[in-house]
Amino acid sequence: MSEVEKENLTQAERQKSEHKRQNTYLAKIGLMIFITFVCCILFFFCVLRYKGFADGWNKIVSAGQSIIIGLVLAYLLNPIVKNLEGFLYKHLQKKIKTDKKAKKLSRGLGIAGAILFLLVILVLLIAMIVPATISSIAGLVDTLPGNVAHLISTIQNGKLGDFELTDTISSILTKLTDTLEKWATNTLLPQAQAYLLQITSGVITIFKAVMNFVVGIIVAAYVLMIKERLIGQSKKVIFSVFKPKQGNVIVELMHKANEIFGGFIGGKLIDSAIIGVICYLGCCILRIPDAMLVAVIVGVTNIIPVFGPFIGAVPSLLLVVIQSPWHALYLLIFIIILQQVDGNIIGPKILGSSTGLSSFWVMFSILIGGGLFGFLGMLLGVPVFAMIYYILRRLVNYGIEKKHLPLATDDYVEIAGVDETKGSFRYYNEQKKEKHSSKKKTEESKEE
Repeated sequence: MSEVEKENLTQAERQKSEHKRQNTYLAKIGLMIFITFVCCILFFFCVLRYKGFADGWNKIVSAGQSIIIGLVLAYLLNPIVKNLEGFLYKHLQKKIKTDKKAKKLSRGLGIAGAILFLLVILVLLIAMIVPATISSIAGLVDTLPGNVAHLISTIQNGKLGDFELTDTISSILTKLTDTLEKWATNTLLPQAQAYLLQITSGVITIFKAVMNFVVGIIVAAYVLMIKERLIGQSKKVIFSVFKPKQGNVIVELMHKANEIFGGFIGGKLIDSAIIGVICYLGCCILRIPDAMLVAVIVGVTNIIPVFGPFIGAVPSLLLVVIQSPWHALYLLIFIIILQQVDGNIIGPKILGSSTGLSSFWVMFSILIGGGLFGFLGMLLGVPVFAMIYYILRRLVNYGIEKKHLPLATDDYVEIAGVDETKGSFRYYNEQKKEKHSSKKKTEESKEE
């Protein structure tokens, strides 16, 4: 056998071995993806479908509801406490001899001020929503018969009067009235006891929720008082379980999660409050009926990114269109303009790039979060997915750096692959290769 034949045979064996190695590698990746997918399905099955697990989880959540409320309130009130504490400490340290007492007193006054601020906001919301809702219902009850009579009169005096449409509508209304009377006699009265039991159960549930909220405020006060100690204990546990390198990564991820969640939730609350105030002023100028209730609905639903304005617009328009169709049209145009201003000016100024997600991933996270966990998933889906996206990006960049490849995503758009021997990019044609080389040289010259 000649040297050329031996070389060709060796090259063929190498190619065969490389091919086999690639197939093995792809099979391992496919198996890992399959196992991960199966684990995700089993996890969601356990959480959402398995009755025993769901019942146990519901009992745990129900037992610790006040603690959960307290932790959430403590997290939301912490920025207010920090600002009040810093402001009060500057003034108290001059008047109080010991620094420790000044810090303790400023912390207590800061917590009291934050809780008072929360209670004032809740009282104002209740004072705005309840009277506006009652007046809206009363207004609908008063105006609906007149609107129906006006509709019948319009049809009777209009072109459709010759076709006896008024008689048809009158007969329909009469049948509807008879049906309501029969329903009240045969269904409502016999089941009055069941309805009373449901109402009683609802009142008890509301009372329990109020009590849990009150206890949650007390828990939040305790958590805010010892928050530094709790943070120190958490880090102590992390470094006792994990190695220093792993512990540092976990602490960094927790810090990043706090940055993402705090920036998003705090910014979104401020943004929604501004939108609610602007909506109320605009509704007053346009003389929209139930301006206060409409502004509260629009402001609250604006907390949900992207879809919040549409969710808030639907009940607001239904509320107004029954009383005045023309005002409903004005409100629709005003809400569209307001949300454009919020999406392009107010929102970006307040939120900035707190999540680091593009518009597509924001919509993706809202749809998935809302589909799995409802309103709470729509509200927290963006920061949760932003955290997952941040972790995956760190892992991808770590793998890329180990292989000594460029980190910029734009560099990978037009490549055909990576040369296995040289570790450089392969392109489909030479023009793109030259374009990439010239771009790289330009960037290097700029860095120099």
